[in-house]
Amino acid sequence: MRLFIGIPLAPVTSDELVAISARLRSSRDGLRWLPPESWHITLQFLGKAGEAQYEAVVARLRALRLPPVPIHLEGLSCFDRAGVFFVGVRLVPELLSLQESITAATKFCGYIPEARSYQPHITLARSKGKEQRQSLIALRTQIRRQPRLTRFVAPEFLLYESFLGASGSRYEIRARFRLGAGEANLA
Repeated sequence: MRLFIGIPLAPVTSDELVAISARLRSSRDGLRWLPPESWHITLQFLGKAGEAQYEAVVARLRALRLPPVPIHLEGLSCFDRAGVFFVGVRLVPELLSLQESITAATKFCGYIPEARSYQPHITLARSKGKEQRQSLIALRTQIRRQPRLTRFVAPEFLLYESFLGASGSRYEIRARFRLGAGEANLA
């Protein structure tokens, strides 16, 4: 199985991003727009895992006791080299603490934390190649004013399994982990 850990979006946030995507998206833009059910804030990409490694990750994540995390969405932007159109997420201390705690916990399961600094975001669309990167530039010019997005508090984080397909990845929730002092984590 192919795993990653992330924060799901609040329904109001998904609704706002659906409206933004509908306004910006075009059938001629050459971008692959991700469906709302795939939107999340990645905390750590794990990659391949066998059953024993999966069980170890779940046990380590269940042992974490961290507070709920305030999520502050920032502006729309692009990672030009990666060909990604996204909504930025402010790296508040609680979010950084959660991300660092997760990577420390999974390190004991054989996963190596990324060397690059953590840049939380929500991917809305991807370009399909070098030619389509021009589509990202065109998309960026459509953004006259940055949207004001509703803040929310994340009460949980999730362990997802990713299934690769011709039309993109599909995600299934494998485990839920509550945030909040002393709360039990649920399967």
